[in-house]
Formats: sequence, structure tokens, C-alpha cells
Amino acid sequence: MKCSLILATLGRGKEVVELLNSLGGQTYKDFELIIIDQNQDGKLDSIVELFKDSMQINHVKVDFTGNARARDHGIGFARGEILAFPDDDCVYETDVLEKVVAEFQEQTDLAILVVGSYDFSKNKFSVGVNHPKPRYLSRFYMMGVEFTHFFHTGRLVAREFYLDQDFGIGSKYSGGEGFELLYRLLRAKCKAFYTPYIKIYHANKGHYEIGGQRMLSYSAGVGAYIRKFTNQKDPVMLYYIVRKMVIAPTIKMLIALLLLNPKKLAYSYNNLRGVWHGFWAYSGRNQDKHNSTADPAYSIDN
Repeated sequence: MKCSLILATLGRGKEVVELLNSLGGQTYKDFELIIIDQNQDGKLDSIVELFKDSMQINHVKVDFTGNARARDHGIGFARGEILAFPDDDCVYETDVLEKVVAEFQEQTDLAILVVGSYDFSKNKFSVGVNHPKPRYLSRFYMMGVEFTHFFHTGRLVAREFYLDQDFGIGSKYSGGEGFELLYRLLRAKCKAFYTPYIKIYHANKGHYEIGGQRMLSYSAGVGAYIRKFTNQKDPVMLYYIVRKMVIAPTIKMLIALLLLNPKKLAYSYNNLRGVWHGFWAYSGRNQDKHNSTADPAYSIDN
């Protein structure tokens, strides 16, 4: 099975080198890296030149920004059966692709594989929703974060495999893009499995240090994707409205008050404000069709 890794990147250099170093060391070699380069200064040219002989790289330069838009654009260039969207500041364990391929080969009806996100540690989880034990996912139980999701293109519902460009960094709502896509695919009956035994490393952002405005922005993405599916009269959204927009943030605020923890209180309060703001502010564009090749503005270096 060939793997296509779609890397949307803007503004980073050193971190991209670290990721490419980890890809060069993969025990599984049948993969391609598609770099959707949103930089306008050519800062990645020398990095691509450095690694072009050690792996197959398709360097695509675009004149737009937005993480979801760039990833969606990259899908159109992918030639592999397995697709993934590594962050430009994450690092793969050396056996990630080998284990991912083995899991898809063993589970012949598996469409989505979600792996663990670790804080550059063998046992400390980082960003996203993680759990110490493997399990199958459902619309009521979703795991991971977008850079830990692997997709088997031959087992997906093709019309549902796109990134909604309203979500993600550089878009209207800075968060929620991974869960929006995962939920949509689960609703389409795509089988998904989570395992913490495959490891991708990503620095822990430090929830209480990211700042109130950024917390509001990320949380608004959650509220917006809940509103998107609520507008579609999806009854499961009632569960998420109660859980994510009422119970969870309220309990966290009460715990913070009891513990006299002002940082946790501010974090939870901004989370509550953000999800409700996103819920009421959401007005979706027409994203019903996969539009990864809709924007012709690109150049390619092979």
C-alpha cells in the first residue's frame, strides 16, 4: 500500500526539517510527501532540495492560505491508498507507516485509523483526545486530532472525504476541522479504529498558556461544527450540545472554583464562551462537494 502524506505548511522551517528527518527514517518506504507550500518567500526550497533524494516529494506552491484549504487541495495530488495530514510541527515515530499499513492490511474493512499523539514522550499524551487503550470509534466516541488520522481511500465514502474550509487555522473558525471530517465519515458508516500503540509526537500546547483569544477561537470551531450538523437535523447533535456546550465546561468551571485555580477557570470560561459563540455565529458556505482541485493557483516541483 502506498501512503500519501499531505503537509500543509506556512511560516515554519526548523520544524519542517525535523518532520522530514523522521519521514526519512521510516522503516516503511512506499510513501510520497505532498508539500502544500503557502509561503511566498521560497523558504522551503532549500529544505526540499536537501531531502529530495531521500524520499518522493511533490512540492506544490500555492498563492492562498488556510490549513483546511491547503490540505483539501493536496488530496487532488495524492496517488496513495492511504492518506494522512501531518502537522508541520509534528514528528513520526520510525515505525508509524509500517504499523499503519499493517493495521489496514489486518482489518480489511477499516477505513480510518487514528493513532496516539504524544508530547515527545513514550507515555505522556499531548494534544487531541487520546486514551491508553485501543477501541473502535462511533459518532458518540471520537478520538485523536487531524494529524493523527489515516484514511484508506478505497474504503471511504468518496463524496464525504474533503476538508470543510470553514474550519481550521487560517479559516473562519480556527478549530474543529479534524472532528468535523471524522464525524461526517463516521455518519457515512465508515469504520474507524483508535490505537495508542502507534505514536506521533507533537509538543503539548499547554491549554492554560495559549491565551484567552486563541481559546475562544479554537472553541468556536467546536461550536460551529455542532451547529453545522444541527442545521442538518442530526439528532446526535443534541448529545454534543448537552455534553460539550453545557455539562463539560460548567463542571470544569466549578472544579476550578473549588480548587481556587484562576488559570483553569479562565480556560474553562473561554471554552464555554467560545463554543456558544461559534454555535450562534455559524453560517456555512456550500461545502457539500469535494473541491480539492477547484483552485487552479499552484506550481509543482517534482
